Amino acid sequence: MSASDIPPPWDPAPICRWLLTEGRMLEDLDAVTAALGQRMKAAGAPVWRLRLSMRVLHPLTTAISAVWEDGTRAAEHITTAHGLEAQPAYKGSPMARINETSQPYRKRLEDDLGPEDHIVLHELKARGVTDYYGLRVLFRSGNGCIPVFNTCRPGGFTDADIAAFHRISDTLAPIAEVFCLQIISAAVAEAYLGRRSGQRVLAGQIRRGDIETLQAAILISDIRGWTTLNAEIGAEAALMLANRYFGIMGAAVEGHGGEILKLTGDGVLAVFPAEAQSGAEACQNALNAARAAFDTAKAADPALGLTFGIGLHFGEVLYGNVGSDTRLDFTAMGPAVNAVARIEGLCGELGQPLLCSEEFTELAGGSFTEAACRQLKGEAQARRVFTP
Repeated sequence: MSASDIPPPWDPAPICRWLLTEGRMLEDLDAVTAALGQRMKAAGAPVWRLRLSMRVLHPLTTAISAVWEDGTRAAEHITTAHGLEAQPAYKGSPMARINETSQPYRKRLEDDLGPEDHIVLHELKARGVTDYYGLRVLFRSGNGCIPVFNTCRPGGFTDADIAAFHRISDTLAPIAEVFCLQIISAAVAEAYLGRRSGQRVLAGQIRRGDIETLQAAILISDIRGWTTLNAEIGAEAALMLANRYFGIMGAAVEGHGGEILKLTGDGVLAVFPAEAQSGAEACQNALNAARAAFDTAKAADPALGLTFGIGLHFGEVLYGNVGSDTRLDFTAMGPAVNAVARIEGLCGELGQPLLCSEEFTELAGGSFTEAACRQLKGEAQARRVFTP
């Protein structure tokens, strides 16, 4: 490119000021990426595609990316599951090189590409991209994010473009770090507390005694013969079995609109709140979740040896923070929770995998058979329990 062909420089300063004022107030990384790409384009930057990627701490996801392309208003949100390093789409890619070396990576795509060049470069070249530039900017934690800039302009990027990209990336780094920490906080809270409880904690309900009352269908379940199983198959095999069980219960409960509040050794406490749904719908969803869990376990390898009981009830739940001054637990409690725990405890004695309270059956509808009438611990009157 001759001197007369060099495009005039563009000024990144207004974009950096926008990032530090309005840009940092946008709702998420996708919105920031889309708005940043549009502002860079309007300022004269030769950017056809902008990608911002970063690693996150999440049970299911190892990295997230937001991708904006010229002509679009929104950014595409991409999540990458764990095991990224073993995927052919990642190994040897520009992203992998940037992560491994912590150095910028540039590839002029107007030059011929060979078989040694990663497929992502061939794909971008086929779309008319002439230059690829990516760099890694560090977070205070030691992690970082990778902004990647692509252009379709003949001749690619100039030295002034590259310098402007570095200036914008340095300004963007602390903003991206805040979004990264928000994602991690939400993921940790949801993984350890559940979706509903995690959101409440992040919204500020963190004091001991912050309690609310809700009407809900309540599900309690545990593995049959857990103590004997541990002795027979050993701790490691028992742990694998417990994880299989929790996976089955988690998919069934969440798939029917419920939330697991507690994992208690070999047991599960879940609720189906009657808030955005009626009590009847909450009970029907809880019953369907129980049936789904049994169906999944039955379809699994028979050698798995996984059997469990489920108790269902509907009533008032006290829901919130309990504990000491320095150690809190977010849980559900109250007479209704005690009752369903006692009902579930009858499953083994009565030889029934699923037992429901009378209150539950009246709301759930359908056909139920009385399985027993028992005096439960802590209750003055005998309680009738039913099975579908």
